[in-house]
Amino acid sequence: MSTQVVVVGGGFAGIACARHLAAQKDIAVTLVDRNDYHQFQPLLYQVATSMLAPRDIAYPIRKIAAEYTDFTAKRGDVVAIDPVAKTATTDTGETYAGDYLVLAAGSQPSFFGTPGAEHAFPLYSLDDANSLSTRIVQAFEEADRSEARLEDGAIHFVIVGGGPTGVEVAGALAEMINTTIVHEFPALAPHAKVTLIDHGHALLAMFASKGHDYAARVLEKDGVELRFGIGVTEIGPGHVTLSDGSTIRTRCVIWGGGLKASPIAAASGIPQGKGGRIVVNDDFTVPGFPGVLVIGDIANIPNGKDAWHPQLGSVALQSGGAAAKTIQSLIKGETPKRFSYLDKGTMAMIGRGAAVAQVKGVELHGKLAFTAWLGVHAALMTGGSNRVDAFRSWAVDYFGKERAPQALDRSGTPRMQWDDDETREAVATAAGEA
Repeated sequence: MSTQVVVVGGGFAGIACARHLAAQKDIAVTLVDRNDYHQFQPLLYQVATSMLAPRDIAYPIRKIAAEYTDFTAKRGDVVAIDPVAKTATTDTGETYAGDYLVLAAGSQPSFFGTPGAEHAFPLYSLDDANSLSTRIVQAFEEADRSEARLEDGAIHFVIVGGGPTGVEVAGALAEMINTTIVHEFPALAPHAKVTLIDHGHALLAMFASKGHDYAARVLEKDGVELRFGIGVTEIGPGHVTLSDGSTIRTRCVIWGGGLKASPIAAASGIPQGKGGRIVVNDDFTVPGFPGVLVIGDIANIPNGKDAWHPQLGSVALQSGGAAAKTIQSLIKGETPKRFSYLDKGTMAMIGRGAAVAQVKGVELHGKLAFTAWLGVHAALMTGGSNRVDAFRSWAVDYFGKERAPQALDRSGTPRMQWDDDETREAVATAAGEA
């Protein structure tokens, strides 16, 4: 009789674990995810800025499952976990039970209690990328209809967070303005503005100081305004208020300020640690809950140095494969091996021909860094969709000299509203009193 394994989550960790297990004899895998596709998350920002189409970074989970005899993909939004019975229940009432339960539900944006966060645009899912893409294009369309919208911040884009997400979005958005918008909206492109805000004093804090300075030079050369040492205290539909008391008129606040565990962590009833993530043993098992493993971004995975591994795609991918080996060992009655992460480097894309990479203590910049970036991301894509050739073709196009693709809004979303922000009245009143 086959061992039944239920995997919750179709990201890097969940797919890697499911594929590894499904390739073994006498193990049947059921993977449950709210989407019917696996998304290549590191390139979401390129969908948001019209560099790639959504189909370029999404791959059907059922197509992956079809490669194996005992791999079943189910679409459902898991809202309840019973770690004792090892079951996962969806919002429509389906319950999946296994001999082993693997939680790989990933993360969600953390707004740190910021008022008005519902007006921000996070970038953690394909839906997020599509929503942001729509807002960017619509903002230019609205300003094209009436230049008076420029004073309302129509094409002033504010990015919160100077980590990899914020830096990559800022670079791609500036690239979009300089290569696409300048042709499609030539009268508006000179008025477009990108401002990046961070409460720290440098970009890409995980890199050395040379990386901080390099990233800042590249972004500023592309016209990005950098504001350090301040945070966001409130977000409105047409503005953002900063900790220094200033207000920026904007219709697009892009949030790259942090992550926390998926809601599944809280729904599981398993004790949570930093970031709401579940603390696991070094083999991904959970103390007190035999048969339950937690992997990827939803887990605090010990690194053997009294700390945890970062929430990175490469960590998630490797944790998935290692967790599968843990389950194999447990089935055989053997002691699982502790997780040993192979660090392939930390890297961030800043713009066309510009990247930062830190590999085994050596920091690289420019096209050499991009080569390292490409290698790591090609490996990740292999784990999700086997489209390495397409990825390489994209790389050649991306670093070519041709202008970027057209910016098109295909969403059918209604036009933006302009009478929904109280700050406009407050600013106007203050100006009149002055």
